[in-house]
Amino acid sequence: MAKTKDLKIKDEQLTKLQGLVNQINSAETQLGRLEAQKYEIIGMLPGFKKELNEFQVELEEEYGRVSISVVDGTIKEMENETDQKD
Repeated sequence: MAKTKDLKIKDEQLTKLQGLVNQINSAETQLGRLEAQKYEIIGMLPGFKKELNEFQVELEEEYGRVSISVVDGTIKEMENETDQKD
């Protein structure tokens, strides 16, 4: 048997090994990018919510305390809490 430092795997085995390792490295890189995007989006959410709250205040000033459909913009009067208890 040859010395250990002279031993090599077959070329096709080396190619397969390198391909598999590259796939893992690529997947890990993609996961890192996705994780960074996730944190960027998480950071944007409070701004979106603040903007929505401010717009809701504007709508309430114009239309009063009503329910507005996000789908088609239909406005419905909200029931009073005292009406709901009866």
